[in-house]
Amino acid sequence: MKTNHFFAPRHGPVWVALALGLSICGVAQAQFAQVPQTATKTAPRSSQAEIEKEYRIDAARHLYAAYPKRIYKGKLPPLLFSVMIVETDIDATGQVGAVRVVRPPAAPEVEPWVLAMIKGAAPFPAPARMRGVRYLDIWLVDKSGQFQVDTLTEGQR
Repeated sequence: MKTNHFFAPRHGPVWVALALGLSICGVAQAQFAQVPQTATKTAPRSSQAEIEKEYRIDAARHLYAAYPKRIYKGKLPPLLFSVMIVETDIDATGQVGAVRVVRPPAAPEVEPWVLAMIKGAAPFPAPARMRGVRYLDIWLVDKSGQFQVDTLTEGQR
């Protein structure tokens, strides 16, 4: 009897691992196909930050309040699905101006998801002591579709 080497038993574990990897990848991609709705659309209070580093905390808290179901609770796993660095311009009224990707994510489906969430969270706290602000943050994204930003991260396991 001739054995098809493609499906030979000695390759079984490899094919199971490949199939499992592809199915996990598909599930992870599905998490980013739709941008979540913001929890509230009430105008945030203004920020009293005087420098970008202080404003970054206000912006991160605002994002967490806008997407509470998408925040990863606790320490992140050792291997993240994606990491992305984003620079965001906020004008004097709290509206989002330009959003630039400084470091693109390894998973390309994460980039439009993050950018849409930033824009969807507008208006941000108005930088009352600055004419506007450009701030940088790192998005730490889990395959579940939950995230933390580096400014408020709880760290990794």
